Amino acid sequence: MMRGGMGNMQKMLKQMQKMQKEMQKAQEELAEKTVEGTAGGGMVTVIANGHKQILEVKIKEEVVDPDDIEMLQDLVLAATNDALKKADELANDMLGQFTKGLNIPGLF
Repeated sequence: MMRGGMGNMQKMLKQMQKMQKEMQKAQEELAEKTVEGTAGGGMVTVIANGHKQILEVKIKEEVVDPDDIEMLQDLVLAATNDALKKADELANDMLGQFTKGLNIPGLF
């Protein structure tokens, strides 16, 4: 009886190790994938990777108004938040398969 329990435990440990490797690979892939957040109808674009690192900020010349810096700041902020939201969605899509059924607070 005890032997069967140990065999099951070893099988479970191997499955966990396999899942850990797959999750690590998915994490690495997240760093390579990018998302694009926009605001002002594309006047401001922010590109981030799946690890929520901002890689690039593009601002169209026509939106730059020295008399209205606040609007530009708001557009950059909105585009950044959009990009970060999309990065979260990407991470959930890619890593969610590993956490299905695991209700671990603070994991994602």
